Amino acid sequence: MEAILTPVSTGDWSVLLCFLVVIIPFNHFQSAYFREVFGFFRGDYILPCPQFIMVMMGTLFQWLFPLGIAYYYKKRDNQIAFYMGLFILGISMDYTAWYMSTAHEGAFLPAHKSFLGVDALHDFHYIFSILGVLEYESLISGITRVIGYLLMVGSVIGMFFEAFSNKGNKV
Repeated sequence: MEAILTPVSTGDWSVLLCFLVVIIPFNHFQSAYFREVFGFFRGDYILPCPQFIMVMMGTLFQWLFPLGIAYYYKKRDNQIAFYMGLFILGISMDYTAWYMSTAHEGAFLPAHKSFLGVDALHDFHYIFSILGVLEYESLISGITRVIGYLLMVGSVIGMFFEAFSNKGNKV
């Protein structure tokens, strides 16, 4: 019996490992402490940027990195890894939607609301205030959450059909 999945090269595993080691912790540590230590992910230490761009870098990185991984594997015709990248993007969008939904609480998150116990600037309060859509934060976060859920469910369905397809089997 032949394997349904094609073998993966060492380079593919290193990209996936980097993806899992960088993105998943990055989603969990949306705090001032993490930003102080790893500010270079948001462009804080690389180039002087306008504050709006700097604040957006965290979300852009969280969404573009898994999308880039998905694109990488799509181009290499590895559908399972492509769907895994989209699934992680969905998880990231779900976390971001939760963070967006707290924007109405104010520009600063007090230490007692942060799981690391430090005060922090609320990114989405700043972004939504600048764009003039703060009163729509629940709608925006709801749409983001729905897109994230659709990505996760669609990825699981895609992986299921890919895993049980007959295109790699000889008759």
